[in-house]
Amino acid sequence: MGGEMRLGAVVLTMGNRPEELRALLDSVAKQEGDPVEVVVVGNGSPLPPLPEGVRTVELPENVGIPAGRNVGIEAFGPGGSDVDVLLFLDDDGLLPGTDTAELCRRAFADDPELGIVSFRIADPDTGVTQRRHVPRLRASDPLRSSRVTTFLGGANAVRTTVFQQVGGLPDDFFYAHEETDLAWRALDAGWMIDYRSDMVLHHPTTAPSRHAIYHRMVARNRVWLARRNLPALLVPVYLGVWLLLTLARRPSKTALRAWFGGFREGWKTPCGPRRPMKWRTVWRLTRLGRPPVI
Repeated sequence: MGGEMRLGAVVLTMGNRPEELRALLDSVAKQEGDPVEVVVVGNGSPLPPLPEGVRTVELPENVGIPAGRNVGIEAFGPGGSDVDVLLFLDDDGLLPGTDTAELCRRAFADDPELGIVSFRIADPDTGVTQRRHVPRLRASDPLRSSRVTTFLGGANAVRTTVFQQVGGLPDDFFYAHEETDLAWRALDAGWMIDYRSDMVLHHPTTAPSRHAIYHRMVARNRVWLARRNLPALLVPVYLGVWLLLTLARRPSKTALRAWFGGFREGWKTPCGPRRPMKWRTVWRLTRLGRPPVI
């Protein structure tokens, strides 16, 4: 049954990790079952030589992570319609197991309500999964699979029907929170999201704050996320909670200045179409352990 599912994979790269990219593509090629068709998107950079059969798209400029991945989706037809499920994999990741594709096929074939699967990210040297890579509040046991309310951007699989129903990732976000935006829209449409500890992507341990734009984008996109998706009553609650959490973490003055700049930008600039989730979706998120105020 699971073997009937057609799988594709989207890999976004800036061309600066050719060895890691090649290793990732080799690990995808080793997956059991029907071959996984791969599209590699060069985000504002030329691509290095790639294995035969890998499809490529080279963008003239860096359009950001969500827009770049959307280009990869459309390379598989409108909304990814040429395949049933799309894997999204970081270019410096690697699939250590050869059964991940088959696990994906079975997961989606066995559960018609399943829209998104979030993989477990583990450091290749230590095997450790960071708490922030477990997409739920109770993150102390990364080996426990569960229903969740969001997913990890560079280690996931999405049923392409989700894109066709609710649209792709939000292009203008550029970086940060684009996964939660899609997750909330998918949940509002009735889909479910699973975190699967048995589907593993090896990825070196890094800090998201290594990106210079991190603090600004996190704050701006948090405001956009709320403005786009939350009922009006919850918007100030959600953003107030995150303001207090940010201050409690005692960021540096430089980081805090960038954060507040992004927060202001989020209010002053267009956030895209507003489609507030239903109150029953708020209740679903709450029952799943993450009410949309935190």
